[in-house]
Amino acid sequence: MRIISRLDIKNQNLIKGINLEGLRVVGEPNKYALKYYNEGVDEIIFMDVVASLYGRNNLFDIISKASKDIFIPITVGGGIRSIDDAIKAFKSGADKVAVNTAAVENNNLINQLSEKFGSQSIVLSVEAKKIKQDYWEVFTNNGRQETGLNVIEWVKNCENRGAGEILLTSVDMEGTRKGFDYDLFSKVSKSIKIPIIASGGFGKPSDMSKLNKVSEIDAIAVAYALHYNSCSLSDIRNEAIRSKIKIRQLD
Repeated sequence: MRIISRLDIKNQNLIKGINLEGLRVVGEPNKYALKYYNEGVDEIIFMDVVASLYGRNNLFDIISKASKDIFIPITVGGGIRSIDDAIKAFKSGADKVAVNTAAVENNNLINQLSEKFGSQSIVLSVEAKKIKQDYWEVFTNNGRQETGLNVIEWVKNCENRGAGEILLTSVDMEGTRKGFDYDLFSKVSKSIKIPIIASGGFGKPSDMSKLNKVSEIDAIAVAYALHYNSCSLSDIRNEAIRSKIKIRQLD
C-alpha cells in the first residue's frame, strides 16, 4: 500500500474543498510537498483543479522547483490534453501524468500517451459520483460536468487503451473526512487489474485499514488530514503496521 499526498492547486496556491467545491487556500504547495517528502510519503500528486476550465496547466514551474528537492515519484494532473503537454510535464520533473477531462473528450489520448511514454507513466484520473445503487458516473472539470459514462465501464476501457494506473476520486466523499466510498473501490478494484489510488474521504488511519479489508486498492491519496494536521504520516504508517498492511520501509 502506497501512501500518497495529494496537493490540489489553484493559481499557484495549495487549496482544499469539500466535494471539489468551496475551495479555500491552504498555503504554498512546495512547502507542504517538501514537508511530506521529509516525513516519508511514498509519492506526491500535484493536481491543477482549474486547468480544464481555462485550457492550461499552471503547475510546470511548481513541479520544476519541487523536483530539485523531492526524490520520490511525482504525478502531475490537470490540463494535460496532448503529447506536447505531457512532454512539458516530464521535462519539468514529473514521473507520471494524470488525465481526466481530455481523455473523455478524446478517446484516443490514452492510447497515444501510453504508446509514446509507456503505460507506467500514464494515470487515468476519474471523478466518480454515485447516481444510484451500484452505479457511479464519470464527471469532468473538477466534478462539475457530467459525462453519462459508467465508471466501471470507463476504467475497463482505459485499461485496455493503455492506462497504467487509476486515480479514482469519490466526489461524494472528497473533503468530508468521513471515510472512503467503500462500495465504489471494492467494485472497481474487482473489475480491473492495474493499480488503483483511492482518493476522497480519508479522515483517520483506520479508514485505510477498512478500505484494505473490502477492496484490492494499491494506494491511498491523503489531502485534508495531512494539510490540517488531523493525523500524521507516521500515524498512517503505524496503523498500516498494526493492521499488517505491507508498506514501504523507511531507512
